[in-house]
Amino acid sequence: MTTAPPRTESPYQSYVYAYPHKTAYRPLPERPAVAGLWAGEAQHALSLYLHIPFCEVRCGFCNLFTRIGSPEGLTTAYLDALERQADAVRGALDADARFAVAAFGGGTPTYLTAGELERLCDIAERHMGADLRAIPLSVEASPATATADRLEILAARGTTRLSLGVQSFVDAEARSAVRPQKRAEVEAALGRIRAAGFPVLNIDLIYGIDGQTEASWLHSLDAALAWQPEELYLYPLYVRPLTGLARRGEQESLSAWDARRLALYRTGRDHLLAHGYEQVSMRMFRRAASPQAGVSEYACQTDGMVGLGCGARSYTSRLHYSFDYAVNATEVRGIIDDYVATADFHRAEVGHAMTGDEPRRRHLVQSLLQAQGMPLADYRARFGGTPAEDFPAELAEFAERGWLAGDDARLVLTPEGLAHSDAAGPMLFSPGVRALMAGYEAK
Repeated sequence: MTTAPPRTESPYQSYVYAYPHKTAYRPLPERPAVAGLWAGEAQHALSLYLHIPFCEVRCGFCNLFTRIGSPEGLTTAYLDALERQADAVRGALDADARFAVAAFGGGTPTYLTAGELERLCDIAERHMGADLRAIPLSVEASPATATADRLEILAARGTTRLSLGVQSFVDAEARSAVRPQKRAEVEAALGRIRAAGFPVLNIDLIYGIDGQTEASWLHSLDAALAWQPEELYLYPLYVRPLTGLARRGEQESLSAWDARRLALYRTGRDHLLAHGYEQVSMRMFRRAASPQAGVSEYACQTDGMVGLGCGARSYTSRLHYSFDYAVNATEVRGIIDDYVATADFHRAEVGHAMTGDEPRRRHLVQSLLQAQGMPLADYRARFGGTPAEDFPAELAEFAERGWLAGDDARLVLTPEGLAHSDAAGPMLFSPGVRALMAGYEAK
């Protein structure tokens, strides 16, 4: 039996893009060998993630593991370390291990020069064995770094999806979010991206910025729609500890901000649905007629992930692991320096064991927060039961709130449940994970 999740009223508790969150990770005293962690794991459809922890500026809302700028030689030294890690990790995998999908994230991968991006692709292909031209490859970029020479390299090396962080097409809102950019620069970058010919363009937008109204939100949405992006991600603004916006202080009451964010979400959702987009999750919308740039056989609920870089995490069925995590600029620089100086990458340093009911919780979180929901047969085939049997208290709470729908074949969130994904997801966290997250000391 499970205990009832803590009752919460705010729709915006936490963005659950992975479970458990890195703040539940702890140093692994035994420092297990990576080869042992991957022994016996299914490796026919792995995900490969390469993390680049550099940005040209730090946005006011950002709590990603990244540093601003890089001293002379640091990016070269970082790629050297990434190459050493790739060799160690590839040697720990089966000889016939195969990657089904790849991504470069950060930070801002396009902070690297065109030549450095070539080397990054070489690390993925020659050292890890990923065929970037044969699998979906997603790369994140910013307007200032989406230069023609960088985009040319990425297109030539097989990038199928280019994701551009825009956040707002209104200059005053960009300044309010501490993201110094002009709309003209954004439009120019979008022109270069479209000219490069990537099959999928994604545009990230944020709602809930101080001073943002329904009219200005629709203005940004329409500016994005003018480029007919294959995907749009709509993110609620969060003000997290140690970020620029957190240091600036509160601009309005939390209840008023919650109401405004929820209203803007509904406006954005309805606007995109009316313009031929389908909702994939609370955040993701896909143009109905767009290509998916090669549908991958990788399934996040069941297949492993190999992360390279000091901010990347890796998933096996038994352990999720990474390097240390920080947000504070000084702490981040120290962790990057330690990573660059590392000669031996054969052991895992920080992580969380996936024991007890954690795999069931992760499967439910990763499935239920998608608009299509979770096929009950998939859950039953993997775990031998049903979510209702395993998590009666949590699902009863969801039902009481009007968040659950579906039938005998599928468990699905209602539209209102999907709107509250950032509250529903944390309610599925185990008591142990919640305690670890609460005990994490931000740094």
